[in-house]
Amino acid sequence: MIIPCFEVQELTLTSPPIRMGQKIRVAAVSYLNTKPLLFGIERSEILQEIELLLDYPSQLAEMLGAGTIDIALLPVAAIPGIEGARIVSDYGIASDGNVASVALFSHVPMEEITEVYLDYQSRTSVKLAQVLLENYWRREVTLIPAGKNYIQEIAGKRAGVIIGDRALQQLANFEYVYDLSAAWKQWTGLDFVFAAWVAARELPADFLQRFNEANAAGFAHLDEIIAAHPFPEYDLRTYYTENIQYLLTVERKKGLARFLSLL
Repeated sequence: MIIPCFEVQELTLTSPPIRMGQKIRVAAVSYLNTKPLLFGIERSEILQEIELLLDYPSQLAEMLGAGTIDIALLPVAAIPGIEGARIVSDYGIASDGNVASVALFSHVPMEEITEVYLDYQSRTSVKLAQVLLENYWRREVTLIPAGKNYIQEIAGKRAGVIIGDRALQQLANFEYVYDLSAAWKQWTGLDFVFAAWVAARELPADFLQRFNEANAAGFAHLDEIIAAHPFPEYDLRTYYTENIQYLLTVERKKGLARFLSLL
């Protein structure tokens, strides 16, 4: 089933539809967690109909809002700020507990943290961290926009939100690692959706169906994907089959609705 619209808020598409023969501009992130989705897309005939761009998550919202791309694997915190935004695929990036690659890293326990760096590559994860710090951990801390080398500056009572492949690489380097998805699950009892395929303009229904099928195709090739991306810091089979959940079920969308209601 293709999700016809974003359930939390009814939105109207305002951008003009795609013209006949015009390539559809698709953007995603190049993190390890997207490899199963991109594997199918890059090997499908649909690749001939799209222009595929890879960037880090916080940039995708700006591009989709500006109309420079047509569909993005969008951090969900950006959805309410984009006119006409709607989810257009059954697939995304979610978790039903430990996600491993989105966490608050610290050298001291939570009760001693006084400052938190917010990863510049993220929107949804830093918003989730803020929600959890205020409502779950009930900590008043100073939030600091992070520069590119901020991980090296996490020290003493200053913690940091780290996402993606860099988070997996840092798991062994910090005594305290607070998995944000696990904390969300413990607090709300709900799964967490980090990103979804979102469009802000009308796209052909037959394209969306084939795009959905291309997303699904990669999961039959996990062995090939894992072999192509050696990652000694973390077991990718565990990551792809236990940490990351790719299907946006009805229950997961309940978690998404709850999160957006808190922003």
